Amino acid sequence: MQKNNHSVRNVKTLVFMALLVAMQLVLSRIFVIELGPYRITVGTVCTVLAGLWMGPVAGGICGGCADIIGCFIKGYAVNPFITLAAILWGVLPALAKRFYANKSRTGKTVGISLSIICTGALCSLVLTTAGLVIFLGYPFYAIMPGRLVQFAIMMPVYCVLTCLLYFSPLTTLVAGNTTPQVMGKAA
Repeated sequence: MQKNNHSVRNVKTLVFMALLVAMQLVLSRIFVIELGPYRITVGTVCTVLAGLWMGPVAGGICGGCADIIGCFIKGYAVNPFITLAAILWGVLPALAKRFYANKSRTGKTVGISLSIICTGALCSLVLTTAGLVIFLGYPFYAIMPGRLVQFAIMMPVYCVLTCLLYFSPLTTLVAGNTTPQVMGKAA
């Protein structure tokens, strides 16, 4: 019987998931610029990487856990639209990976970037905006122009950071079978 290295029950996977959730919490709840309905943060990259490295289930769990724990930390009520968006940030890029997994580095970069932009359009512009309008009472026409500007600014940042980290030795460490000792000898 062959072991699945990406199983959620695998201790290594659980440790990396916990680490990525903790990193997302720090990046999205502490090192953040909050401007009412707009939030400037790079914490979403952790959820995207969780999905790319460990699969869509792990990515979704990381996104959902980080959002729910983050709500408790900040004292917010859990918004189901925003929580669903956080889960999808980990799931959708991981599901799209099968379309570019066997491509060249350039093909993978384009695939990762397109999956992040498509996911961002759904999650940021549709679901999160709906959550802000329906549950928090923000007027749609007042916040949508700012959310479009936020989307236009943050998508290139997400794409660049995700690709830089995905093509780094971290991918071999997290998704591969390489131990930190072997990586230290290779460097």
